[in-house]
Amino acid sequence: MSEQHRNDALSCEFDPETGVATLTLAMPGKVNIINDTYGRGLQDALAWAKGRAGLKGIILTSAHKDFCAGADLDKIYQMRDPAALYAAVMQMHQLYRGFETAGVPVVAALNGSALGGGYELALACHRRIAINDPRVKFGLPEVQLGVLPGGGGTQRLPRLIGIQPAAEAILQGKEFRANKALEAGLIDELVADRDALRAAALTWIAANPKPAQPWDQKRARIPGPRPGSADARNLFMAASAMLRKKTAGVFHAPEASLSAIQEGLSLEFERGLEVEARYFVGLVVGDQSKDMMRTLWFFRKAALAHEGLPELGPDQQAGIEKVAILGAGMMGAGLAFVCADAGYEVVLKDISQDALDKGVAHFDAELAKRKRHLDDAGRQAIRARLTASLDPSALAGTDLIIEAVFENLELKHRVTKETQAQLSTNGIWASNTSAIPIADLAEASDHPERFIGLHYFSPVEVMPLLEIVVGPKTSDQTLARCLSFCQRIEKLPIVVNDGYAFYTTRVFSAYIMEGAQLVAEGHDPVLIEWAARQAGMVVPPLQVFDEVTLTLPLKASAQSRKYLGDAAVDNDGLRLVEAMVQTHARGGRAAGAGFYEYERGRRTGLWPGLAKLATGAPATTGVDYLARRLLLIQAVQAVHCLETGILRNARDGEVGAIFGIGFAPHTGGPFGFLDRQDPRALVVELDELSRTCGPRYAPPKSLRAMAETRAKFFPDAP
Repeated sequence: MSEQHRNDALSCEFDPETGVATLTLAMPGKVNIINDTYGRGLQDALAWAKGRAGLKGIILTSAHKDFCAGADLDKIYQMRDPAALYAAVMQMHQLYRGFETAGVPVVAALNGSALGGGYELALACHRRIAINDPRVKFGLPEVQLGVLPGGGGTQRLPRLIGIQPAAEAILQGKEFRANKALEAGLIDELVADRDALRAAALTWIAANPKPAQPWDQKRARIPGPRPGSADARNLFMAASAMLRKKTAGVFHAPEASLSAIQEGLSLEFERGLEVEARYFVGLVVGDQSKDMMRTLWFFRKAALAHEGLPELGPDQQAGIEKVAILGAGMMGAGLAFVCADAGYEVVLKDISQDALDKGVAHFDAELAKRKRHLDDAGRQAIRARLTASLDPSALAGTDLIIEAVFENLELKHRVTKETQAQLSTNGIWASNTSAIPIADLAEASDHPERFIGLHYFSPVEVMPLLEIVVGPKTSDQTLARCLSFCQRIEKLPIVVNDGYAFYTTRVFSAYIMEGAQLVAEGHDPVLIEWAARQAGMVVPPLQVFDEVTLTLPLKASAQSRKYLGDAAVDNDGLRLVEAMVQTHARGGRAAGAGFYEYERGRRTGLWPGLAKLATGAPATTGVDYLARRLLLIQAVQAVHCLETGILRNARDGEVGAIFGIGFAPHTGGPFGFLDRQDPRALVVELDELSRTCGPRYAPPKSLRAMAETRAKFFPDAP
C-alpha cells in the first residue's frame, strides 16, 4: 500500500513495490511559482522521500498544466536588500543540490512547459523527460526581464550541453519547443502523454540506480572546448564581442550572464553557484531589472488582462466569426493570415487581381513557415479559411471589416461607403490607419458607434502590439468585442483615445524625424546610428526611416499641418528628406536607395552624399549628446500624449513604446526613463534644448508641474 504526504506546495506518494517516490508540484492557483512556500514545500518533500525505507528513485512532476512557471516576480521586483537576497538564493542552491546528490535517481517528468527557475529545477534532476506537445516550451528566458538564471542555470546548462550552445540559449533568452529542446540537449527524452511520461521515468530509474550529474563525476568533460583552454578563451572573446555589437553594452543581464558562465566554469561547481548568485543579486537589486520587469512583465500582463477596460455583459456576446480585410498589400495579407491562423473565416478583398495574387502569395509564404509546427492537415485548414476576391458581395455577413488601404481620407471614406452595407447586424468597421483621426474617418459611417481604429504594426505576423483607437462615438461594446478579437489573434492591446497620429505614430515620427534633423545639423550619420544603439533603441532612426520609406513621412507632414498647426514638424530635417526624395530619388529601402545604400535589397552602408545635405556644423556633438536627444524627443511626445488625453495612462505608454516602436527596453519605456531623471534638472535641460534646437523640446506643462513637487509617473516603483 502506498504512503502519502502533503504540504502547501506538493503532494507526495511512495510506492513500496517500485521504491519510487513521486513528488507532484501542486501549488494553490493555476501555476507553480518559486516562492517561500515552494522552497519550504520542496525541502519538506525531499526529506520525506529520503526517509522512505527502500527508496530507489524520485519522480518530480506537476499537477498543473505546466511543470513550473519560474520565480515569483512580485517578490523579486520589490527586493532591494542584497544580503537577504543572496542568502535566499544560496538556500535554493543548497536545496537543488539536495536532489542531485540524494543518492538515488531523480527524474523530472515534465508534463508541460518548464521555463526559468522551473527548468533550473529540472536541470538539477538526473533525467528530463517531457511530453511531445508543440505547445510546451523549455528554456531560460530571464535576460528578457533584466536578470539572469539564478537557480543554477548558468552553471548546469554549459556543463550539460557545452559552452557555446548554452551561452546562446541563456544570452538570447531562448525558449525551445519540445522537439528543438530534445535536439539541443535540454531534454533527454520525449513521450506521447502523461501515462507514457511516468512509464518512461520508472524505466529509466530501474536502469540507472546510481546516477551522478556530469559536474559531480571526476572524469566527466564538458562537451566542446574545455574551460580554460585556448579554444574556450577564444570562444568567450568572440561571444563578448558579438554581444557588445548586438547590445552596445546597454543591457546588463546578457553581459552578467556571460561573465557568470565564464567565471563559474573556471571553478568547482559549487563555487560556480556562488559566482552566479553574486551576479544574480547585482542585477535584481539594480534599477534596470526593475524597469524591465515593470513593463515587460507586470504592465504587459495587465494589458493582456484588459485591466480597467470594458467587458462584454452576458447579453452582449455578439461574437466575431467572419473577418474581411480590405487591401491585399503586405499589411492586409499579413492580417488575413493572422486572422485565419486564429480560426476566423477570412475574406481578402482588393480591386486589383495582381494585388490580390500577391497578397495570396504572401499568405501562402507565411503558411509555409509553419511546417515545423503544423502538419499538412493543420496548414490546409488555415488555407481553407481564406477567400480572396475582387467581388464586394464576398463580404456579405462580415462581423468585422478591417480597412487597410492607403492613408488617404477621401479613399478611406469611399471604401467605407461602398462596403459598410455588407456588415452583419452589429458588425464592426475598423480602420488600420496609423494617423488619421477616427472621428474624421467615421464621418463616412452609418454607425459611428461601431467604428474603431485597429492600428497594427508591420510585419503584423511578428509584431505583438495592437493599438486600439476609440473614436468620440465608439461604444464600449464595440471596444469590448474588439478586445475579445485581439485576445483570439494573440495580440497585445493598448487602448488610446482619438487624436491625430494617436500615440505610437506620434512618438515614432518624432524619433525618425529627429534622426533626419541631426543629419541636417551636420552630425555624422554613423555616429547618429551608433548613438541610438547606445541609447538602447532596437533599430536606429535612419535605418528604420528607410524601412518605412521616406515618402510616407513627407505625405504625413502635409497631413500633420492640417491637424497640428504650428506644432507640426517643420525643420531642416524635413527639408533634407524632401531633397532626398525629390532631388536624389532616394525613397528608402523599397526604392533601393535612402539614407543607406543597397545592393540586392541589403544595406551596404550609409549614403556618402548625406554630408552634402547638411546645413552646417553642429555646436555640440558626441554619442552621449545624440543618444540623449533621441530619447528625450520621444519622451516629450509621450508626455504630450498623456497630457492631452490620447494616452489613458502611463502604463499603456510604456507597453506601446516598447512593443510597438522599439523604445529602449532597458528603461521600461519613456515614462520610466523620465522617472529615473532628476526632474528639475530635466526641465532645465529641456528648456536649453528648446532654445538651441527648437520648441519641440519644450517641457510639457505637466512635466514642469511634476518637477516642482518631484512627482513621478510610477510613484510606487521600487
